[in-house]
Amino acid sequence: MESTTQTAVTTLIEQGIEQGQSYQEYRALVSELVKENKSTGLTQSEALTNYSMLNDRRMKRLDKTLKIDEAIIEQFKNAETNITWLVLTEGWCGDAAQSLPVINKLAEANDGIDLKVISRDEHDELMNNFLTNGGKAIPKLIAYNTQSKEIVNSWGPRPSEATKMVNDYKEAHGKLDPEFKESLQVWYNKDKGKNIADDLSKLL
Repeated sequence: MESTTQTAVTTLIEQGIEQGQSYQEYRALVSELVKENKSTGLTQSEALTNYSMLNDRRMKRLDKTLKIDEAIIEQFKNAETNITWLVLTEGWCGDAAQSLPVINKLAEANDGIDLKVISRDEHDELMNNFLTNGGKAIPKLIAYNTQSKEIVNSWGPRPSEATKMVNDYKEAHGKLDPEFKESLQVWYNKDKGKNIADDLSKLL
């Protein structure tokens, strides 16, 4: 039974890779949709468009200014790997806007990492196999070896320190409110991708 399930998940991942976009294509799509007052994904609303607009600016800034620790870049450059990073995401997701530019820069450091980006909503069946506490939290990175057809690892939706912040806040307050979400973005801005890069270096 388990091997059948595994085969089904492998098929869904390979379909995702086939349909996936490069990071540059994804960035162009988000920017284009924002001009049309739209977001990626199947649900459209003014709020999601506004989030997408903010995230488009955020990713543009990070693509230009992001500097990753040289030791981690060297680690990626020297790693012998042949892997696909398949990322489930949407343009309106704040965590994804902070993470994807880091993911892209790390993937660019190693020719053996092929980064593909897909819409969560359009790959619901695949997303259901990578839930976080029962929810479809994004971004979700699946590290997949296309030769051995193995899921090597997965990461997301948030870096380890941010995950701890979220869990602690939920425990104390029951849920995440706008005030916390704002403080989380402040944390991301101060951290400058360091925690994400640290986490992802452990996937090599």
